[in-house]
Amino acid sequence: MAAVTNTPLCKDVAVAIIKRGDGKVLFAERPSGKACAGEWEFPGGKIEAGESARQALDREIREELAISITEARPWVTLAHSYPHASVLLHFFIVTAWTGHEHGEEGQRLSWQNLSQLTISPLLAANEAIIRALLLPNTYAISCAGEIGEEKFMGYLPKAIENGLRMLQIREKNMPPCQLEQLVDRVLSVTEPAGVTTLINSAIPVAQRKYFSGIHLTSLHLMKLDQRPDFELVAGSCHNLAELNQAVKLELDFVVLSPILKTASHPDAMPIGITGMSKIIAEYPIPVYALGGMTDDHLTEMQSHGAHGIAMMRNAWK
Repeated sequence: MAAVTNTPLCKDVAVAIIKRGDGKVLFAERPSGKACAGEWEFPGGKIEAGESARQALDREIREELAISITEARPWVTLAHSYPHASVLLHFFIVTAWTGHEHGEEGQRLSWQNLSQLTISPLLAANEAIIRALLLPNTYAISCAGEIGEEKFMGYLPKAIENGLRMLQIREKNMPPCQLEQLVDRVLSVTEPAGVTTLINSAIPVAQRKYFSGIHLTSLHLMKLDQRPDFELVAGSCHNLAELNQAVKLELDFVVLSPILKTASHPDAMPIGITGMSKIIAEYPIPVYALGGMTDDHLTEMQSHGAHGIAMMRNAWK
């Protein structure tokens, strides 16, 4: 389990990201008489002695909103310090419930599009959470050098039509001149479509200037002592030490692998789904599961705490 600092003065809190079918998420305004009154937050409350985080989530949401959760999955766990208290926030993604939401404590409620918020001010801890929630469920990784550049460029527009929103260019063995041409071709397709495109850190520095995001190899991740100067920074992780290093560098997300056995690394010992669940429990950064993934694995990986899945070969079919 990845360690998250927890002090005797730190309160454990269960928090619900309640998401409707249209993608909108429920916020609640903190009522008068409470700390940070008037600020908007994701609903939830303190985990009482003897309760699990999920039990507390069910109870708090029932008491606060008059609804009963029927489907929820663990997500990230984030530590935050306010002037009045330090909290360890255990977030769950809630996708199904019964009843109609109502502010049982007199608090106002609002369904919001996370990319176009119309409420303010937000509780301080929510900024990083909203940024993380906007990450897509699937992260595609290029393999043009393996399947052929023309074939890859033929698949790319189709993948975007099917919902691709984030891509890593990872052509470590491609000659620089060919890579430069590929980068130009890829960006000419992804930029107009609004697809977030990251460059792998193993690719020559000259190619990185075109990108607002960088994906660190595990080797580069472990050598750094501060976050690279990119808007979006991700990293490859294979063990607890690398996961903890990603936290120190304040990365936006990580890719954990290999979860299942893969043809590309047949001798690598897979972490396994249960192993993944244990190692990312109470982890503060969104995790993508990589290794043997297909679209069919998404729901299962998310039910075990992953934000989503990452795919290389299976993304281009």
